[in-house]
Amino acid sequence: MTKSLPLVFTAPRRALPPTHLADLDADARRAAVADAGQPAFRADQLARHYFGNLTRDAAEMTDLPANGRDALVTALLPELLTEVRSLACDDDTTRKTLWRAHDGTLIESVLMQYPDRVTLCVSSQAGCGMACPFCATGQSGLQRNLSTAEIVEQVRLAAKASRDGALGAPARLSNIVFMGMGEPLANYSRLLRAIRLIAAPAPHGLGISARSITVSTVGLVPAIRKLTEEGLQVRLAVSLHCPDDELRDSLVPVNQRWKIAEVLDAARGYADRTGRRVSIEYALIRDVNDQAWRADELGRILREALGQLVHVNLIPLNPTPGSQWDASPKPVEQEFVRRVRAAGVSCTVRDTRGQEIAAACGQLAAEGV
Repeated sequence: MTKSLPLVFTAPRRALPPTHLADLDADARRAAVADAGQPAFRADQLARHYFGNLTRDAAEMTDLPANGRDALVTALLPELLTEVRSLACDDDTTRKTLWRAHDGTLIESVLMQYPDRVTLCVSSQAGCGMACPFCATGQSGLQRNLSTAEIVEQVRLAAKASRDGALGAPARLSNIVFMGMGEPLANYSRLLRAIRLIAAPAPHGLGISARSITVSTVGLVPAIRKLTEEGLQVRLAVSLHCPDDELRDSLVPVNQRWKIAEVLDAARGYADRTGRRVSIEYALIRDVNDQAWRADELGRILREALGQLVHVNLIPLNPTPGSQWDASPKPVEQEFVRRVRAAGVSCTVRDTRGQEIAAACGQLAAEGV
């Protein structure tokens, strides 16, 4: 059996990464530039290079004076993430990268090219405190929260890689999903600041529409309600994984604090406020949560709670090495989809990516270097 870990909502205290332009508001940026011995307006120039040109290379910033340029960039745009390794698959349309932070922490991001979009799966924490037994990251425990800039830097690096043809033809990064390592809403304030920077138009941000950003959660009800009041148009995704509290208490331990009805009520509040359909994430696990009656029950409770403002995203489980969990057979998956749809709820199966490169969240970090 998979070991049982405690739920951890408060990240351990760890040394913060160097302060970065993306951690600062406009006034603080100007003050930091002045402290570095440069005119305050240089802050806007740095922002244009970082967010607009996707660079932190001082040699490319020829509008800055050569005298003091390197020192200014080092002070305001310190290197936060260094690549440990990248693995590609799916005819080079999927690229998973393992990054090392300043303190040796390992995090992951996955860049995926589809016919109509380029999507990045972003980490918000190193490890995860939610202790879901079928998730590699959940079983690794929570190491620390990522800073705002560490989150934004994953997106900046991916946008640059996509623009420069890392997945083949040059393309624009268009979609962000916070479905990487960690529970995004457990790192709430830094997550929100990162989202606002990702969505802000250049040169003040990366210019990716909030409507193209998805925030996933296992169901932190107070944080969902708080997000509802933020006035953002990001999509909410709820990792539900089963329709009954008895099973969810063990599959998603946070259910012991906030039950399914509470989670769906909070999700309905978000849908009503934003007008956006909620995505229900459901990892289909052989002989665990894939029974026909659970498909019927899932359709029923979602129809009652969310009406037409819901879509079920079935995820064929990507097993982790040594895990007792396995993906459901295709006929079972197809019957599950049919039954959810029969209840009047939209349901599709997620396109599986990266199975041969340890693409399940946390696998690459678990393998180390």
